[in-house]
Amino acid sequence: MLVRIERPLGEEIHVSDVRYRLNRLFNPDSGRCLDVAIDHGFFGERHFLNGIEDLASAIDTLVDAAPDAIQLTQGQAPKLQVHKGRQRPALVMRTDVANVYGAPLPDHMFSLMIPEPAKRGVQLDAAIIVVNLLDLPGRPEIREACVQNVLEAKADCEKYGMPLMVEPLVMKPVTADGTTGYTVNGDLDLILPIVRQAVELGADVIKADPTDDPADYHQVIRIAGDIPVLVRGGGRVPDRELLERTAAVLEQGAAGIVYGRNIVQHENPAGITRALMAMLHQGASVDEAEELIA
Repeated sequence: MLVRIERPLGEEIHVSDVRYRLNRLFNPDSGRCLDVAIDHGFFGERHFLNGIEDLASAIDTLVDAAPDAIQLTQGQAPKLQVHKGRQRPALVMRTDVANVYGAPLPDHMFSLMIPEPAKRGVQLDAAIIVVNLLDLPGRPEIREACVQNVLEAKADCEKYGMPLMVEPLVMKPVTADGTTGYTVNGDLDLILPIVRQAVELGADVIKADPTDDPADYHQVIRIAGDIPVLVRGGGRVPDRELLERTAAVLEQGAAGIVYGRNIVQHENPAGITRALMAMLHQGASVDEAEELIA
């Protein structure tokens, strides 16, 4: 189906189906995607900058390693797009900024989206834009703000044929009093409804947390229906644990992964990228992938 936009003088132009951009995101043979997220500076936390202090250099390293996509903000996307050649990784563009990761938490919390996010994505030649759908205990106003962000982003995406990735994240407090920040909540019963809400809001791709038990992940895939699910990596873990987790979610039906710190904070970012790409696109085992890291 084609989306139509009216020009001021009444002349119609046609905007391509979102699938055309998604074809740049997913590997044509495996149907999977490795998206390396290095948009962490958007959230204003010092510890998020480890490994990406020199972002241009990090991007150069990743481009050479050739993942399917790199996730950046509007301010840093040009550092990827200046690279030439057809094999340049696709741009996944982060469009919302929040201050929910602080420790201690700020008195006032927010989630804001850049103006006309899909239009900005078109200008920067993004394959897809991404926006959060956060569920923080005791902070319903953040959930409301995120829903509003998703609704506005979806409306803008419809104008320009831009795919929308929604990131539904269920969080839990690090400590009982809830003042020292949030961490990932892998409770399946909490993940399922927010993933489904993201689909109902119009997501073309879902970026979701892993469940506490990886064997449960097929239920997340099922609840998302025909919408592809990419699994987040979270904080830094040992290589073997990361590869085993990746194998588990792929076996459960995930369409790919979105890893950031586990790649850019690795002593060999290119090596771990090669290993993960081999698992996604060549069916490499955990042992085979581990050999590619060195």
